[in-house]
Amino acid sequence: MTIPLVLASSSPFRRMLMNNAGLTFEHQAADIDEREIEKDLIDADPERVALVLAEAKAMDVAKSRPGIFVIGSDQTMSLGSRIYHKAADLEEAKANLLSLSGKTHRLNSAVVIVRDGEVVWQYVGHADLTMRDLSPAFVDHYVARVGPDVLKSVGSYQLEGEGIQLFSAIDGDYFTIVGLPMLALLQKLRELGAIHG
Repeated sequence: MTIPLVLASSSPFRRMLMNNAGLTFEHQAADIDEREIEKDLIDADPERVALVLAEAKAMDVAKSRPGIFVIGSDQTMSLGSRIYHKAADLEEAKANLLSLSGKTHRLNSAVVIVRDGEVVWQYVGHADLTMRDLSPAFVDHYVARVGPDVLKSVGSYQLEGEGIQLFSAIDGDYFTIVGLPMLALLQKLRELGAIHG
């Protein structure tokens, strides 16, 4: 008999990945203030920030789910030591895209499994994405075409859509880019006996 799973997320993309993998799970959004937690992480590297936020989400949901494996996840996007957040408006999205133009940024996708208030496992996957040189005119055109969807992701792009046009190279797996490193997660869930091996 497998142990029930709960995904501590409201992300439709993470739910899609788990559904597509054939997992049986519930989902429940964590009630945490991510920006408030980040205030205590001013000097932390982007990988650490992703791990702390993923753990906070899982711990919050696990309080009401005894005996269940709760999966928390979070993703940070970084260029050097700068951590990006979802743009507040279209102008900020344009500025962020231009700041990434011609450079390689990193996605840090953390996943944490918690059970009864204890961290059972944690992992961070990385993907390095290189944007081609973007002109301000192209960025204006891209944002106008994509519209408010640029505000839904931290990088102001979705690779499964028109965002792919922004890139010249990608080094990393699809699951890490979307925000949940599925291969590592599935392996650990098999080891834990939470899914059939």
